[in-house]
Parts: sequence; C-alpha cells; structure tokens
Amino acid sequence: MEGKEKVCGLERNIFFTGLTSLLTDTSTKMLYSVMPLFLLSIGATKTELSLIEGIAESTASLLKAFSGWWSDRIGKNKPFMLIGYAITAIITPLYFYAMSPFHVLYLRFIERVGKGIRTAPRDSLIAGSAGEAKAGRSFGFHKAMDNCGAIFGPLMAFGILTVFPADYRKVFLFAAIPAILGVLSITFFIKEAKKPQEDLPGKIVLKDFSQKYYWFLFIVFVFTLGNSTDTLLLVKAKEVGITTIYIPLVYLIFNTVSVIFAVPAGILSDKIGRERLIIFGYLLYAIIYYGFGRTGKKSVIILLFALYGLYSAATDGIQKALVSDIIDKDKRGTGLGIYNALLGITLLPASLIAGVLYDKVNSGAPFYFGAVMALLASIMMIIFSKLYPKKVIQ
Repeated sequence: MEGKEKVCGLERNIFFTGLTSLLTDTSTKMLYSVMPLFLLSIGATKTELSLIEGIAESTASLLKAFSGWWSDRIGKNKPFMLIGYAITAIITPLYFYAMSPFHVLYLRFIERVGKGIRTAPRDSLIAGSAGEAKAGRSFGFHKAMDNCGAIFGPLMAFGILTVFPADYRKVFLFAAIPAILGVLSITFFIKEAKKPQEDLPGKIVLKDFSQKYYWFLFIVFVFTLGNSTDTLLLVKAKEVGITTIYIPLVYLIFNTVSVIFAVPAGILSDKIGRERLIIFGYLLYAIIYYGFGRTGKKSVIILLFALYGLYSAATDGIQKALVSDIIDKDKRGTGLGIYNALLGITLLPASLIAGVLYDKVNSGAPFYFGAVMALLASIMMIIFSKLYPKKVIQ
C-alpha cells in the first residue's frame, strides 16, 4: 500500500496530515481566538454568538457522514481532503469584509462545509495508514499537531493585536497564509492510500454497524449536549477582567497543555484501553465546567483553561480511536463520518441551550448544565466499559 514511507518515524501520510492540520489550525485558531470579541464589537448577543457556531457546525456536519461514505465507496480520501481544506483557505480572508453577525454566520457556514467534506476522509486515512496497534498513537500525534497550530494561532493573533490594537480584521487577513500552506501540503506530500477492490464496501446500511457503536454514539450525544463551543469560555475570561489583548494567550494555555498530553494519552489508551481515558476526561470536564460556573477570579480561570487542555488530550483523539476500533476497516470513513456528524449536529441544541442560559439565567448556568451532562455521560461510559470488554491492542 502507498503512503507507508516513514517521515520522522511516522508513516508519511500521518506526518503530513498532521502538518496540514497544524497549518490549518494555526489559521482557524487565529480567527477563533478573536471571533467572539469581534462579534460582540459588531453587535452580537451571547445567544447569537453561540448560535452562529452551532448553526454553522450542525448544518455542515451532515456532510461529514456523506463524505465518509463516499470516500469509502470510491476508495479514496485525498480528493475530499484537498477540496475541504481549499474551501477554508478561500473563505478565511473574506471575514475581513464582514459587517454584521449574519455575514459571519454565512462565511462560517461555508467554511464548515469544507470541514464537513474533509474530516471523515482524513480520519479514515489516518486509521488506515496507522493500523490498529498504533491507532491511539497516530490519532494522538494528529491531535498534538492540531493543537500545535492552536498554539501558534493565538500567539500570532496576539502579535497582530499588539501592533494593531483591537483591529480584528487584520488578524483575518494574515490567517489566510497558513491556510494556503496547508492546502499545498496536501497537494504535494500526501499520497492516496488506495484500497484493494475487494476491500471497498457495497451498499452500507445502518445495521452494518454494531450495537456497541450506537451505544457509544449515544453516550457522545449526551456529553456533547452539555459541551457547547469554547466561545463562551473566552467570553467568561473577558467578563472576569482579563484584558482583551490577552484573551488569545488564555486560549493558548489550553492548547499548550493539550499538545503536551495528546500523544502520551494516545499511547496510554493503546495500553490500558480507550474507555478509561474517556471516563477520566468526562469527569475532569465536569469539574472544570463547575469551576467556570463558580469562579470570578482570573487566576482560577487560567488554571481551568490549563485543565481544559488536559481534558481535551484525554478525549478528542481517543474517542476517534475507539470508533475506529469498533467498526470494520472498510466502513471506517462512514463510521467516523457519522461520529463527526453527530458531534456537529448536537452542537446546535448545545449552543442554543448554553446561549439562552447565559443570557436569560446567569453566566454560571450553562457551565453547571455542562457539568451535569458530563457526569451523566461518565456514568454511562462506566456501564459501557462493563457491558463491552475493553479492546487493548498489544
């Protein structure tokens, strides 16, 4: 199979997929670290702020399942990745011209369509290139590279705002550069890992997936219902008195911790089982969100962002690795696509609930709700681990 050459000790496709994500996430996190402040500056309410992200993610996420199925059907992943990342690169500088929350919603929707097209085929390429024994390590590496971009992005945004105070539009223009480099990385360095004809799936129906798969998806749904976008976390940081120019650096703390622990968490999950790491992550999330709801201190907020990075490392890549363990290899694109679609679609009601609670109740309410849902999901995950023996690859 193509794509098995080594780069820095990793399969070629895994390394350059990680590099592409680093560059693209540098771009998107430059935007994301200032977008809440930009939206508030052009008149958005907290509910509108949450809904913009929720609507864009949810609507576009329907494409994740479809693109995953299509990539499985034709046995190719690279074309979907190329188109998806190219859409992001084209849309990014256009935020410069946004004059209202509706303009941002429109652009976010198109940009998320790009993510919907590329996500499941990309994850399928990683799973197929790694093999089961190294799935946790490979997804952990990808998560680490993703979060390296999430470190560079806020740093670059901070630097730009230092030179151009409160000029968020300048950040949008500069963010186009790494996005374009990410597209070039796919074009020239990622090779299609072609599947033998006999490995291509026929017609895929819902019963092709196991009860274990759907049970895990339900747990993810419950957890995600209390896990709205990080936008409100950044708003909370501003409300406790952290200066606007330093908001990207607060977000940087979260991503730095996630980078440090993503690969070790992935390797650990290969050894002790994915379920234990996910349970730990859900319980930690509950503690973190309870803290966000209770505190009004800057120092505590900074600590919570650091712990939030640890939660991210223990769950994001590990959940994908568990999904890839559960489903057959010829259906990974479809299975990961349904998983990613579920995350995005659930983000709409999650964001609506969080935004309304923030505006209509108080600033702590959405975080308490998230903590309760995380506790419920962790209990369900413990039951899941008892019903289905954990899969540990030696």
